[in-house]
Amino acid sequence: MAKILSISGSPRRGGNTELLLEAALQPFVEGGHRVETFHLSARKVAPCIACEKCAADGVCFIDDDMPWLLDRVTRCDAVIVGSPVYNRNLTAQLQTVFNRFHCVIKKRPLRGRIVFGGAIAVGGAPNSQGIVLDTLHNFLLSLGVCCVPGALNGVSVVAREKGEVRTQPKSLQDARVLGENLLTVTNRCAGPET
Repeated sequence: MAKILSISGSPRRGGNTELLLEAALQPFVEGGHRVETFHLSARKVAPCIACEKCAADGVCFIDDDMPWLLDRVTRCDAVIVGSPVYNRNLTAQLQTVFNRFHCVIKKRPLRGRIVFGGAIAVGGAPNSQGIVLDTLHNFLLSLGVCCVPGALNGVSVVAREKGEVRTQPKSLQDARVLGENLLTVTNRCAGPET
């Protein structure tokens, strides 16, 4: 059984990012795999303060929900990261999470493992998602994750109103394709036991 983690960079619950993540996770749910989501709308992650106390042992002293996420990332087989697009960039909440991974980068927590990942970006204007998809992919690559495309380079969706993607079957299908692609490569890598 594969373990997949999704990270929702949206500061609000039930929005387009979460709906697209749910569509991407559906193939894993249908296959009986373990699915967990880290909702930044419901978690507390403080900014990195660049104290460098983590340099010695890779442990951050800040007391928040980040240890839960670090633990899940180091044990997952696949990860999907999604973010709304604000001013052609990812959310401040998700950037905070990315910066906090500084404490484990030197340890290379995924070394020796093959973990696959994908990205979803949803914004209110056409052509605003590309920068965010690049940022999400670069974050995954910095961890040692092998990025898997959806129908194209990640899932790029235009939607402004909360829940608008419910009226966009193609957008939901594109997210599902990303999940199917992730599941396919995860199963191939794991072999017959998955």
